[in-house]
Amino acid sequence: MTTMTKQELQHMIAQRVAKELQGPMSVNLGIGIPTLVAEYMEDDDIYLHTENGLLGVTDVEEEDIDPNLVNAGKLPVGEAVGAAYFNSSESFAMIRGGHVDAAILGALQVDERGVIANWAVPGKNIMGVGGAMDLLVGAKKVYVTMTHTSKDGSPKLLKECTYPITSTRSVDMIFTELAVFEVTENKQLRLVELMPGAIIEEVREKTEAAFIE
Repeated sequence: MTTMTKQELQHMIAQRVAKELQGPMSVNLGIGIPTLVAEYMEDDDIYLHTENGLLGVTDVEEEDIDPNLVNAGKLPVGEAVGAAYFNSSESFAMIRGGHVDAAILGALQVDERGVIANWAVPGKNIMGVGGAMDLLVGAKKVYVTMTHTSKDGSPKLLKECTYPITSTRSVDMIFTELAVFEVTENKQLRLVELMPGAIIEEVREKTEAAFIE
């Protein structure tokens, strides 16, 4: 694989996910790599939703930051023209009611059926599940972004998750710095694309989960 910095790899993943988004649609971005996706969206008919109560999220210049205006990850955001505010219960009603077209989430592990674990590491402090469980149940499409392996080099695409799963729902697509997978109707992983600089041998070596080529 071509040598890239961690930040460059994250941006490469985010840029690839952005290609899947076509408006008009509402999209919820999770914490981490998903937040970078907004930098690569060129469709004005895509509206960003944050579960703490804003539809029409934009980026914001440093001099315009309002400390009271943040996303669910507590990062400063701006508001688009026509943006709408609502309370948390209404926001989650939008999610649970199927009114969010796509959610882009990070993950700690994904199993070979597309089930993810992204909210707790056994033995470590739990900050809270946030909106991930609700988004997995309610969003029409769920895309996952993550590095292909953990810091110690062990696979994140596993036969079965060893961390607590977030939902029994399978996600729709998985994006890493090595490959793009889709989850088929039969709940199998199918390799649909190699990322720039990646080779199939490396993907096989670093993936424990079974997948179709």
